[in-house]
Amino acid sequence: MLTAYARDYRVDWRAVDRELLEHYRALLRIDTSNPPGNETRAVNYLARVLEREHIPWQTLALAPDRANLVARLKGNGSRRPVILLGHTDVVGVDRDKWRVDPFAAILRDGWILGRGTIDDKSHVAVSLMAMILLHRLNVPLDRDVIFLAEAGEEGTTQWGIDYLVRQHWDQIAAEFALAEGGQIAAHGTTVRCVEIATTEKLVRPMRLIAHGTSGHGSQPRPDNPIVHLAAAISRVSRWQTPMRLNETTRAWFAGLAKISPPEDAFRYAHVADPERTASIQRYFAEHEIANYAILRTSIVPTVIRGGFRANVIPAEAEAVLDIRALPDEDMNRFLGDLRRIIADSSVEIKPLDGAARPAAPPSRVDTEMFHALEHAQKKLFPESIMLPAMCTGATDLAQLRAKGVQGYGYGPVVDEMASEAGGGPHSDDERLREDSLYKMAEFLWLALTEVAASK
Repeated sequence: MLTAYARDYRVDWRAVDRELLEHYRALLRIDTSNPPGNETRAVNYLARVLEREHIPWQTLALAPDRANLVARLKGNGSRRPVILLGHTDVVGVDRDKWRVDPFAAILRDGWILGRGTIDDKSHVAVSLMAMILLHRLNVPLDRDVIFLAEAGEEGTTQWGIDYLVRQHWDQIAAEFALAEGGQIAAHGTTVRCVEIATTEKLVRPMRLIAHGTSGHGSQPRPDNPIVHLAAAISRVSRWQTPMRLNETTRAWFAGLAKISPPEDAFRYAHVADPERTASIQRYFAEHEIANYAILRTSIVPTVIRGGFRANVIPAEAEAVLDIRALPDEDMNRFLGDLRRIIADSSVEIKPLDGAARPAAPPSRVDTEMFHALEHAQKKLFPESIMLPAMCTGATDLAQLRAKGVQGYGYGPVVDEMASEAGGGPHSDDERLREDSLYKMAEFLWLALTEVAASK
């Protein structure tokens, strides 16, 4: 069968790679740490590039320094639009822990180092390059292609996707969306599988607040809130929440079983076997923490606050639990279970203030876009397989899925063995292989032109 990706648009990828790298490094040098964000700095750069290319664009913003950019290439309207989504903000850095300037976009030994190299200026740069190529090559389109460079993804979605969905939905409404959340997983130079995120866990952080009576540190009190908080955290940390597979994770483990060595394949194939699951989960908890995480709603203590002087018992102590819920989790029931595990009336459980991404059904695996991603995988990485995956992190595809958009997370080539040494998203010395960026761009181009270009 002739597929759309067989059409040759005669892209000079060597020239494209050079231009892509230039835009990518320019974006990395713009400090858009959130907070405060200052995403308009990145938007101004993107706008200048789009202006030179004569690609229509506009900015939409709740605040002048936190702008979102929307660019659109018009199709003939026979099919609904597709969104290329990337966020311009990045998480902050502890500069003392970095070996390089996190905003210098240093290129060293085939790696690009800097905050946002993976999360998420790679998606911004390759989406920008896809728009430029579509326009320069005058590719006829059946559907509009929308490039959305959004603000506030890192915990302040009110400035970005929430604002756009509430107030400017008509300008971004689409059938499909491509964004962060997946990866092209490799062992060394061999790509094993292309992971396309079709769903994600829900971010539902909670505060544990222990109450007691303040007093002198020289006189121990049974209601010391720090003692009660520590005991609560200990109980929560020992609690193995129930394992539950869903459609996506079943397909994930079944696919891994097909491409893994016998011992690993056995574990993946028997993860739900009642007689073997306990030992398999223990193995995942020690050696494959990502696979352990997708089996359950996870709870990780991340922040502890309490006291202000060495000789004062405080009246209150607090901890933050980063709870990542399975998409179908009944949170009221889960919180009831959490209270029973803590079993301490002096410890209060409260939701952490802030916007929560909505629950939404998984994106389907029988769509034109999912098949196009699979065709791109087969063309670029024929030795691999493509698997639907559940993202343990959070992305703004959640808000789009809740509006009925079929959203898919893709990403760069990641050497799983090298990534164990650090340098991943949100980490110190975040980094991406230079050639990984180029493969990511070509992967996007193949899938995008199959779905959007006129047949």
